[in-house]
Amino acid sequence: MSEEPRGGSELAGRFFDAAIGLLRRVRDEEPESITAAGTLIADTVASGGRLFAFGAGHSSLAAQDVVYRAGGLALMNLLAVPGVVGVDVMPATLGSALERVEGLAGAVLDTSPLRSGDLLVVISLSGRNALPVELAMNARALGVKVIGVTSVAYASETTSRHASGTYLKDHCDVVLDTKIAVGDAELGLDGVPAPFAPASTVVTTALLQAVMATATGVLADRGIEPPLLRSGNVDGGHEWNDRILREYGDRIFYRQA
Repeated sequence: MSEEPRGGSELAGRFFDAAIGLLRRVRDEEPESITAAGTLIADTVASGGRLFAFGAGHSSLAAQDVVYRAGGLALMNLLAVPGVVGVDVMPATLGSALERVEGLAGAVLDTSPLRSGDLLVVISLSGRNALPVELAMNARALGVKVIGVTSVAYASETTSRHASGTYLKDHCDVVLDTKIAVGDAELGLDGVPAPFAPASTVVTTALLQAVMATATGVLADRGIEPPLLRSGNVDGGHEWNDRILREYGDRIFYRQA
């Protein structure tokens, strides 16, 4: 029989407890912001606007989770910045470097389909780097509504990396606070010099799905059928999705015309 790893199941249990605790905090402390964000998304859908989500590095995982997703709104598009979206770029450190480049956000928005009346979700754990700050700032100047998903704690415990000295949270119509501690590592262990076990992806993804559920409910309450996708792995799913994609094709950018 193999020897139980150091820390054993205790560490797994501690991580689950930490993640559950953060989820409870978000549920209990962010209901007004979740409602406001969901309502803003519903308003955009109802008025003919388009939805976009952006995240750099691992923050992109939460953005991707709400795009072309079974049970999700078909109108959510990924605002992708080459070299920044994930760790598939080589070297992976390039993505972190690009996120700190001032002026990049302007080029991204100038070549994107975003326009006045649309909505952009900007996800950045720290909210301190130039790219998410400028995306939010410049998008609002274009008449785009911005929902920021970030850990507000970073604004009081770190220094902004943007020339303005501001953070993502300072340039949003609605801010969703993930409650993640600075450093994004929930566990420590004697003899291990660095903290470990990040929970930001778990919490941010759940938070955004709560917002999408809220938006769906708001649309239904207004008598508007939410443009939802179904799983392609259930009978009739592909036919359902084909109808939705055709009906809203002018507001969807993740498929060819």
